[in-house]
Order: sequence, then structure tokens, then C-alpha cells
Amino acid sequence: MGFEIFGIHIAYYGVIIAIGLLVGIILCDFLCHKRGYDSNIPYVLVLILVPLAILGARLYYIIFSDKLTMADFFDMSNGGFQGLAIYGAEIGGLLGVIIYCLIKKCSVFAVTDLIVPSLILGQSIGRWGNFVNQEAYGAVTNWHCFPFTVYIDAVQEYHLATFFYESFLNFIGFWILLMVYLKQKKHGTATATYLIWYGVVRALIEPMRTDSLLFPGTTADFVFNRISFVLSIALVVVGMVLLFLNKKGKLSQNDKHLLKSTH
Repeated sequence: MGFEIFGIHIAYYGVIIAIGLLVGIILCDFLCHKRGYDSNIPYVLVLILVPLAILGARLYYIIFSDKLTMADFFDMSNGGFQGLAIYGAEIGGLLGVIIYCLIKKCSVFAVTDLIVPSLILGQSIGRWGNFVNQEAYGAVTNWHCFPFTVYIDAVQEYHLATFFYESFLNFIGFWILLMVYLKQKKHGTATATYLIWYGVVRALIEPMRTDSLLFPGTTADFVFNRISFVLSIALVVVGMVLLFLNKKGKLSQNDKHLLKSTH
């Protein structure tokens, strides 16, 4: 779904993703000022992270899709931004963060802490792209009550609006992460909180979805065959480990190269 401008098709999903990105940049800029970081950081990060996130999202989806091959990598038809996976975007984005931190010689967790409030807010906004594309929904239901259920034109049935559940819970997570970042100065706390919160949210929602990416040769009947469910559990475990290490003072607290005074 979309509209035309000067003969160019603009997908609503793409517009929603762009809005989420813009809001995330504005928030990241605000958090930089609060922490005393260089105001150029969000814009440099965007230049590095966004291309790698898109590449990762597309590559992840194709690798685990049973319908696409690498020959379809550049085929972005049928909605423009369909065929992307958030976990792939996060893997690509993390690679970008590591590259940035190697250049700046600072803690990875100082940067991921800065990013995660914007990330989860962007995810909350971006899930509404699934609404306009009529995807990422759950099982069929007789309950007709939007936004808890959504009517899918292609099958002419009501389904659980799992995109809304995740969007709503991510919005709650955003406020939690914002408070954690503003009040907790130890690097890694906000990152660990994000991993645990989003991991739990996605682990709860993924079994309800009807379009889960699966491990090759498996079916959706067994929840651990769903790749995103397994990754979600892994995120929770990693987040708990990070909290433990942070409490023990094992995580790097170096952010001096991010501060305004260093420029």
C-alpha cells in the first residue's frame, strides 16, 4: 500500500519506518545533550548504522525465508520495505556500533545505552507499518475489536493484532528505558534492560504469529522452531548476564571520547 509522487511509488510502510527513524534521531539528540555528549553523534551513527541495519534486515529475512533466495535480495517490490526482519536490523546495527566505537575508542555499552531508547520507540512506531501491509498478525479469531483484533482483507477474517500488542508493549518499554538512561549512569544498564524487556515481549508474542521465520526443515507447531522466539530467549539471558557483570563493575565505562569537551 502506498501513494504516488511524480510517478514514484511511496510505500506507507516506508513512510512509517522513516517517521520512526526521525523520531529516534531527535530523541537521541536530546539524550546526548542530557549526558553531555557531542551533538553530532546521532547523525554520524545514522550514516553508519542505517545502511548496515537495512542490509542485515534484508539478509536475515532471505536466509531464513522459505520463499526467497539470494537472487531476490534487491527485489523490493510488493510494498517496497516488505521482506525485512528486525533482528537482522539489530545485528547489522550492532556491527555498526562496534565499528563506530573502535574508531572513537569508547565503550560499546556507552553507545548502545544511548541508542536503545530510540530503538524501542522506533520499533513501537514501525510496527504500524505491519498494519498498513496487513502482516505480522496472529491466529484467526471471532472477536471483532480493533486494535486487539484486525480484519485481513486477503483472507476476509479477523486475526489477533499481534503487531499492536508488540507496539503497545514497546511503547511502555520506551518509557522504562528512558527513565533508566536518565537516572542510571553505569554503562550497560539501559542496554541490558532493553534486551530483557524486548526479549520477553517478543517471546510472548512470537508464538501467536502466523508468519514466523522457522529453522530450515521445521514447522511452526513447536515454538522452539521459531527463530525469533529462540533469539528472544537468548536476549533475555544475555541481558541478565550484562546486569550481573555491570553490578560487578566488569563493563567498560569509557565514554570520554563522546563528550563535548573532547572536540
